[in-house]
Parts: sequence; structure tokens; C-alpha cells
Amino acid sequence: MPVTVRSFAKINLGLAIGPLRADGFHDLRTVYQTIALHDMVRVQVSRGSGLEIRCADPRVPRDKSNTCYRMVERAMAALQARGRVVIEIEKRLPVQGGLGGASGNAVAALLGLERELKKCLSGGERLQIAAEVGSDLPLFLAGGTVLGVGRGEEVYPLPDLASVACLIATPDVGVSTPKAFADWDRLISAGAAELRTAWAGEGGRPRTTCSDASGHARLKLTPSSPSDRMLELGRAISAGLSGSSQSRFHQGKAKAGRTYSGVPVSKGRGRAETPLLDLVRTGIENDFERVVFPQYPELREIKSVLEQAGALYASLSGSGSAVYGLFRSRAAAAKASAQLREQAIRSVTTTTLTRPQYWKKIFD
Repeated sequence: MPVTVRSFAKINLGLAIGPLRADGFHDLRTVYQTIALHDMVRVQVSRGSGLEIRCADPRVPRDKSNTCYRMVERAMAALQARGRVVIEIEKRLPVQGGLGGASGNAVAALLGLERELKKCLSGGERLQIAAEVGSDLPLFLAGGTVLGVGRGEEVYPLPDLASVACLIATPDVGVSTPKAFADWDRLISAGAAELRTAWAGEGGRPRTTCSDASGHARLKLTPSSPSDRMLELGRAISAGLSGSSQSRFHQGKAKAGRTYSGVPVSKGRGRAETPLLDLVRTGIENDFERVVFPQYPELREIKSVLEQAGALYASLSGSGSAVYGLFRSRAAAAKASAQLREQAIRSVTTTTLTRPQYWKKIFD
């Protein structure tokens, strides 16, 4: 019998794109959050040799370009194992949705392979192989709330945000991540050129490029540098986590019905909501929205619907096309889902997963 593994998805709570590196990748800062939506991955090892990928979805590659293939190929060599490996992927997550489906599949395949072979890699070996295969694979070896740096492959588990209701909208749009990065580079290059032009006036003084409502000339604002944006997100994350700790301290002393920093404190609910609210109140953003939304305005509209429906926070996940909203309750998320359904937009209500929940449910 094959080993069956749940392959969970992720969303990004903020994403800052940094400078282009010498290796062709960009530095990133993001907070990954695992959610309960998942694919199913089945792994079976029998006599013989070779590696086979099976999937009913024609968009999923079955050759060495598949992340599961590359992950298992490296793991078999590291484990010094032999046999014919068959990996069956039951896709439930959208392809090119920004939910980390392919990356989660690869980690699930690795975990299933270890259980099938009754052999295990060390934690360090797992992380090394995962980072070699793809940028956001290592997050699925942590689960819960995770800080991603480098090109996203360097991960640090953060204090878990309590599980909250999450609505994922999955429109019929496929966004190419490489193209989104290329569009971002063009945006930043155009902004830098504009800034240089603005400061090319006589005597080194900036030339004004537009006027305000009263007709007074002013310098047109340009995008902040990639390094600045990464620093801003890093500060926001630190502020959010610091705020969470302070909130929990004050809530321990607060009476039901009172507020701390404007957040209602009530029995059984204040503690769960406050850490997330502290983080999203810092103004975290996903840089990809600046290049993806102009090309796919329907995605911007979905985000607006979620915000108007009462989402605590709404954002593109990764480079998209999935757009998510975090809500105070499943009932509130279901109400927003009904509004999207009226516009013929597919969506599904789920929850975020803490680290213990993530690992408990993988093989459950």
C-alpha cells in the first residue's frame, strides 16, 4: 500500500522583493503561513528502478521538471536507497496560484518516501535538498508561521499565529512568477531612472515633475529602493511580533469587554485575534501586487470585495493568482464567499494552520 501524505498550501503575510542577486535570484523578505487546503500525494516503492509521476491534471509535468521528481531523486541518492518509486499527485490546489502547491507536493513526497523506506534524513539534509530544488520548499519542512529570507529558502519558525478563518479566491488566471519578477525589475528600473532625471536640474536641485491640486509644483514620488522595502517589512514584522507579546501580557490583566490598543478583549477570542491583528496593522504589503494588479485588474477587484466584506487583511498570495482574506470567523468568511460567488468567482473557506496542527494532520 502506498503512503498517503497531505500536501498543505501556504499564503504570504507580506512580501518584499529585494535587489537582483548575482545568481539571478532576488532577495526576499516574507512571512509564510500554512493553511489547511491541500493536495494529496501518494508514494510507493517497489522492486525495480526508475521514478514515475502520475497526475490527472495535464498542467502538472511528469518529467524531471517536476519538483517531486527532483526532490525524490536527490533523497534516494542521499538515503542510498534503491527501488522503483511511483508518486501519485491528486491536485486540489490551483496551478500557478501562488499557494506553493508544487513545493508542498515535493516535501510531501519526501516525507512519504521516508516513511515508505523506513529511513530518515537528518533535518539539515532535508533542508539542504529542499533548498536545492526550490526557493519555497523549506517552509513546508517547518509549517505554521515562518519567516522566509534569502531567496525565500532560508526559513526561521516564528511564534505561531493562532488559527483563523481564511477565504481563498481562485480565479481562472495563471500568473507566471518569472514574468512577475521581470515586471518588477522593469518597474524599479523605471523608478530609478525617473528619480535620476528629477535630480538632474540646475545646481543639483530636483526638477519638479507634477503639480498638486493647488497648482504648486512638487517632486513626483518614485518607488522606494528594494533594500528599503525589505527593511520596512523587517521592521513591520518585528513590530508586529513585539506588539503580540505586549498584547498577551496586557490581556492577561485585562477584563472581558475592555480594549487594548483598540482591540476588543473577550473571553476565548481576544488572545486568538490579537497577534494577527498586531501584524497586519503594521501595514505589511505584497510587492507583487504593484505589477500583477495592473495586468489583472480582476484580482485587485477581488481584494476589494474581501476588504469590503470585513476581512482583517486581504492580499495576493505570492505572485498570485490566488487572493486571500483573513476573517474573524468562518461565518464571516462564508458571507464573503457568497459575495464572490455572485460574481462567478470560485473560492473556498479554510483556516490557517499552526505548527502543531500542520504536523499532526500531514499523515492523519
